[in-house]
Amino acid sequence: MNLNLENKKAFVCGSTQGIGKAIAIELSSLGAEVILIARHEEKLKQTLSELSTSKAQKHNYICADFSHPAILKEKIEHWIKENGTVHILINNTGGPPSGKAIDASLDEFVQAFNNHLLCNQVLVQAVEPGMKEAGYGRIINVISTSVKQPIPGLGVSNTIRAAVANWAKTLSIELAPFGITVNNVLPGATETSRLTAIIDKRSEKNAVSKESVKLEMQHEIPAKRFASPSEIAAAAAFLATPAAGYITGINLPVDGGRTACL
Repeated sequence: MNLNLENKKAFVCGSTQGIGKAIAIELSSLGAEVILIARHEEKLKQTLSELSTSKAQKHNYICADFSHPAILKEKIEHWIKENGTVHILINNTGGPPSGKAIDASLDEFVQAFNNHLLCNQVLVQAVEPGMKEAGYGRIINVISTSVKQPIPGLGVSNTIRAAVANWAKTLSIELAPFGITVNNVLPGATETSRLTAIIDKRSEKNAVSKESVKLEMQHEIPAKRFASPSEIAAAAAFLATPAAGYITGINLPVDGGRTACL
């Protein structure tokens, strides 16, 4: 099985913490040259120092805020012009705040649309020509199991994640003839700062301990535990490799069996 990513360049978004950071580390361990993309330069530098260079890779980073798609577009296009083809794109952006859809403001939906769908589109349009020329492309979107089964209390997130999933399925059909695959990884409850925030909010709202909330959430998962970021990263990294060349247009739950539908 060919899992070798030597001589492949990868953009990894949201890569200074949680799942994004774990994916960047995993791709580098398989030989990819990783370009980190996130907002905070000091955190980018720290993550950069943790990437494997066992294949003599020269990793780099781009400091960009996904609240501003036009500025992101300018920075990404400049980087590609200076450095060449990017073979792997990991779209990974922190989810919108929790809350009911009925209570969400229009600005919350607009912000989520900008941060997720519009920035994903900017990135895909930037990397697609090089992927076509190389005959190799992997576009992997880290979204949520909510595209299969909406999660109560995450109204805006449920909405935008479903939009990204259908956008990705459409792209998978359009780009398949060129050796470019497009897939979605759907993490279940994963030990990240976002999960901690959700637990804290539920604890405060329901006046129960954080430990009680955690145990209740784990009880709903057949595996009876939360995922580690590295377990989500393993799935994303596999989809980035040559071995996954005939897998495209799928939603892959990595959730300990929690999602109730196929």
